[in-house]
Amino acid sequence: MEEQKKINVPTKDLGITPLTHAEMLGATQERIYEISREFTQGFEFLSKYPRSVTFFGSTQFKEDHPHYVHARALAARIVKEINYTIVTGGGPGIMEAANRGAKEVGGNSVGLTIRLPREQVMNGYLTSHTDFYYFFSRKVCLTYSAEAFVFFPGGFGTLDEFFEIVTLLQTHKIPKIPVILVGKEYWGKLRDYMKETLISAGTIGQEEIDIFHIAENDDEVLEIIKNAPIRESLPYNGLKVNPVE
Repeated sequence: MEEQKKINVPTKDLGITPLTHAEMLGATQERIYEISREFTQGFEFLSKYPRSVTFFGSTQFKEDHPHYVHARALAARIVKEINYTIVTGGGPGIMEAANRGAKEVGGNSVGLTIRLPREQVMNGYLTSHTDFYYFFSRKVCLTYSAEAFVFFPGGFGTLDEFFEIVTLLQTHKIPKIPVILVGKEYWGKLRDYMKETLISAGTIGQEEIDIFHIAENDDEVLEIIKNAPIRESLPYNGLKVNPVE
């Protein structure tokens, strides 16, 4: 009979005490409570701004960058011409530009900020904000009640937001809302890839390409937003979230 192989057990004390079942249950309950609290707080906050446009884009652009200048001017026009609230993640780059443009013309400049281990990322052009610990609950609230989503060029984070929203629209998990990509030079390459690779492979259809719109000028963006229906989101009902017993 073959000798049973011995299992090598670490002899070094790693200084880690495994959680008991009760401790794991308590930690889970605390996390669930915090997630519920963030959603409740976020929905209550957004209920104050029933007409809004959410901006997405890179955090890397400084105030002299053409995309920053463009986002700042576009946000100002949205506020002045159709009186919508501008919502962003409250951080730097395109988010700062949009908040800045809104605030400079006296509009609502709203940020859904995120708490990081060493700091809270927040630009200086917010008229109001609420903060989150969890990225996913913040992401849900960023897409909760907007009348349109405006995307400027960005990196992985921006693309993550874009593809998540497109997927939600594709699967009818959220109402039909305009997704506006600003700049053909940047976004046209992504659309070409979808047509040449994804449609050709049969993984998506032409209707998926039609979910989003690439806009070349601000008049076009304004016209799309003006024609978008006002979302009939459920009003916040004062729900109180209590800790799990």
